[in-house]
Amino acid sequence: MQDAGDMELLREYDRQGSEAAFAALVQRHVSLVYSAALRHVGIAAHAEEITQAVFVILARKAAGLRPDTILESWLYETTRLTALSFRRGERRRQFREQEAYMQSTLQESADASTWNQLAPLLDEAMARLGKKDRDAVLLRFFKNKNLREVAAALKVNETAAQKRVHRAVEKLRAFFTKRGIIFPAAVLTAAISANSVQAAPVALAKTVTAVAIAKGATASISTLTLIKGALKIMAWTKMQTAVVVGVGVLLAAGTTTVVFKSFDPVINDSFFNTEYHSLLATPSNILIIRPTHFANGDAGSYWLYAPINKAVGRDVSFKDMLVSAYDWSASRMVFTGSLPSGEFDYLITKPRDAKEALQNQLKKQFGLVGRKEVRETDVLLLQLKIANAPGLSVSAGGNGYTSRDQNRFSGTNQPVSTLAAFAEGIFSSPVLDQTGLTNNLDFNLAWSIYGKKLADYPNHYGLKKAFLDQLGLELVPTNMPIEMLVVEKVK
Repeated sequence: MQDAGDMELLREYDRQGSEAAFAALVQRHVSLVYSAALRHVGIAAHAEEITQAVFVILARKAAGLRPDTILESWLYETTRLTALSFRRGERRRQFREQEAYMQSTLQESADASTWNQLAPLLDEAMARLGKKDRDAVLLRFFKNKNLREVAAALKVNETAAQKRVHRAVEKLRAFFTKRGIIFPAAVLTAAISANSVQAAPVALAKTVTAVAIAKGATASISTLTLIKGALKIMAWTKMQTAVVVGVGVLLAAGTTTVVFKSFDPVINDSFFNTEYHSLLATPSNILIIRPTHFANGDAGSYWLYAPINKAVGRDVSFKDMLVSAYDWSASRMVFTGSLPSGEFDYLITKPRDAKEALQNQLKKQFGLVGRKEVRETDVLLLQLKIANAPGLSVSAGGNGYTSRDQNRFSGTNQPVSTLAAFAEGIFSSPVLDQTGLTNNLDFNLAWSIYGKKLADYPNHYGLKKAFLDQLGLELVPTNMPIEMLVVEKVK
């Protein structure tokens, strides 16, 4: 069975329900999917969940894949879209938390410096390639197939395959060069071959196979939500491609006139990149808020403060923009009317205070302003109830960091306000620190109880219990006057 081709195994699974055939596919490609997912999200637990979702999607779509599909390429692209769905959901759920990703566990090698520069941008570079070029690179360097095998998969001769690989590598090299990462083609491809696919956790293939064969019936709620989001993005991407092809046919036929909305060529979509180097390179004197162009892409924002004063956001809600503009928690906002619906992109490169510029633009464009006012509201009081709790201790110093995954939040050398802000984001309610703790802390909070996850508990009772049992901190509900941001129409 190991000698059978990918599509042959997939057809055997689809037509005969062969679990052995599907298990062989998972075993063959799980490391490719897991490695790509890990580069996108940076946390092993999240990468495993994405890997599981990708193979569930494969099981559901097995009957619809074309016979000439290169499965490595299909899985790689599905992983990218699923990771985008995951990151978008995560950022919307905790959009104001400062999240430090776990450091990579990849084994250091002689080309570690090269790979560390390439890895954060590799999947973006691959996404910029055309399908045929991406297929060639995946087969040749991710899966380390020889040119004869690449040619057979692409259904071309070896000379054509070699040219295709060479052109694709040059496109990748040009992408990295524009971003200040300059390596010869041989160094680039050697780093990709050595590091792009790492061994997935030993038990992952077995878990993925069981869940995928059941078409996701035994998956967790969060995985099912992820699958739904990924399928929506995949459908949207497919529809977008069909529309582009259709427009091209109409233009070629000359039977209709297609009117495109014009955009200022200076302000193109490439400027809305939520990364440091991209924002740093944007031109000055831009101030724009628009309906998002990235509804199927990665949501988020990035701010550079004085003296640079630049900010960018993509696919964010109006409430998210208010949070950024006023530097105020969403749970401490009051809205006197409805907010504009939909998602937005914004770009600010004015030589002035970026937050003030965004406030003024929200006022000018939408007629909404925020003012601070003391109001009576429901709050949670964070109080110290149990001294010397196992998960909380006075920090011995060192570099401060926090790390968060699906069922755990930990930190080193952090003020208690970090825990208060975390709880405020989860409960969507103001959390006031009444612990009296003034020293920085080390903490470790896990809220998986009896195999359940946070979302399985009404009102996040599991998290409140974990706060008390593990950290010795109690969240006490009450009602009291605090300063709120009142968002209202300009009078």
